[in-house]
Amino acid sequence: MKIAIITDQHFGARKNSKLFHDYFLKFYNDVFFPLLHSEGITTVIDMGDTFDSRKGIDFSALSWAKNNYFDKLKEMGITVHTIVGNHTAYYKNTNEINAIDLLLREYDNVHVYSEATEVKIDNLDIMMVPWINSENQKKTFSALRKTKCPVVMGHLELNGFQVNNIVTMDHGTPVDIFKRFDKVYSGHFHTRSHQDEIYYLGNPYELYWHDVEETKGFHFFDTETLEHTPIDNPYRMFYKIFYEDTDYQLFDAREYEGKIVKVIVRKKTDTKKFEKFIDKLYNVNVAEIKVVENFDFNGWYANDFEPFESEDTMSILNRYIEESEINLDKSIIQKMLQEVYREACELI
Repeated sequence: MKIAIITDQHFGARKNSKLFHDYFLKFYNDVFFPLLHSEGITTVIDMGDTFDSRKGIDFSALSWAKNNYFDKLKEMGITVHTIVGNHTAYYKNTNEINAIDLLLREYDNVHVYSEATEVKIDNLDIMMVPWINSENQKKTFSALRKTKCPVVMGHLELNGFQVNNIVTMDHGTPVDIFKRFDKVYSGHFHTRSHQDEIYYLGNPYELYWHDVEETKGFHFFDTETLEHTPIDNPYRMFYKIFYEDTDYQLFDAREYEGKIVKVIVRKKTDTKKFEKFIDKLYNVNVAEIKVVENFDFNGWYANDFEPFESEDTMSILNRYIEESEINLDKSIIQKMLQEVYREACELI
């Protein structure tokens, strides 16, 4: 039996941005739902963070999710197994109050797991593991040690895995307790990665600049062979354009319509031609343009530090701390900055 796995959909993201929800919908209508239909999929597993904000759900975001996702799955006769993630749990230390339980009760095809639970799908026993917190940690670890399920699917924060293409998790749950399983699949981190038989499957689409040029999508999973197959999302939101006295007349800007664009200036000898280049982007209704120029940063940074061209924010912060001459534990400072940066991204 083939089932679909998707994770970290973050409905309501970017303050319930219409731009992003239109982008999401193109993926669902053009890729996700057609493939569920053509492959005869009757089961979808959602590994957490279905909604973006754990503090509150925008009514329009909820309506969008029901009309464009949950109603469609019910119409297709698809059963959904969904795990509570950290973004759908109201409190950080318990999963008891969560968005999925409260908002999706009308869907009899949606099964919610707020604690570690053994579930049989086809003839395969799967341990569903929601967000691990101070309240459920002891009980969850006990369940993981006792279970005979060969497969775990969860919303896990495991030490040593990539959070994104910039940051690697240097704390979190040790991986040892999961090594005895045949396969472990997790949401939470949006970058695809794996170590041995532990897989982070990544989210379906780009949400922030650190997602740029990463492969996104969902996966099919075979309950007999325990093999998974990635299904890539062909649509992007973020683009980098490198300007090097580029001929604006030959530049085709049409592919950037409705996209978020960062123009990185490497060479600009004629300001008027550059302005015409930028105007060409605006004329095709680019959603957002940011221009990064190679300014002289002399005197702004300690130890002759300069950001690399087009370097991401988190990379700049980490490298600045690493190269600074301070008598403090740099890893702690970097960890604090990472948390602040992640929280700031969620507010954008």
